Amino acid sequence: MVMLLCSANKSVITRWESLLGGQYPLEQVTLLRELKIRCAEKTFDLILLHRSLVDMAAFSELRRAAPLSKIFLLSDQPNEEEGLAFLKLGIVGYGNTYISQVRLLEAMRVISGGAVWLGQKVIQQLILESYSKTNEQSVPGSGQRLAGLTPAEHKVAELVARGQSNLEIAFNLKITERTVKAHLTSIYEKTKTGSRLSLALLINRG
Repeated sequence: MVMLLCSANKSVITRWESLLGGQYPLEQVTLLRELKIRCAEKTFDLILLHRSLVDMAAFSELRRAAPLSKIFLLSDQPNEEEGLAFLKLGIVGYGNTYISQVRLLEAMRVISGGAVWLGQKVIQQLILESYSKTNEQSVPGSGQRLAGLTPAEHKVAELVARGQSNLEIAFNLKITERTVKAHLTSIYEKTKTGSRLSLALLINRG
């Protein structure tokens, strides 16, 4: 995976390099115009992009210039509204500029596997939006994919689809958070969803 690190703040780039620990071939740019030139010349597997380097218009131009490159946007003050707006423009990941090493490497694993990596608050917002639009779109075969769940797993899945966190589910069902996580592992495997967002979409649009 060849990565391009993009920030006008060199200390941010240095930090990202340190967190990645030499696991990937890395290139870097500090100017927006240089970023556009590099993207026109080469397709990168992943671009780590500092939010302060682009506004939405500049990002849209970049997306058109580099349609095959995945972009992970990192913001100094991430929030759900910004994350959702850029998600609609084509990012595959969204997080804090000063993300921890553990979370950054997890994001790399998820993104390299073809999935989208988002902060928990953004995911919860997406789930709530999908819940509010229940039955606007149907997913063929969703009932069959849910048929193998136990009654307890059904309850957990339904609460996930309503946007509840693991802690809230544990409280409402009077079980431990560890039990909730165990149920979710089984649910993801049985429904072939792999994430709470995909599970919520399966249920809410089923």
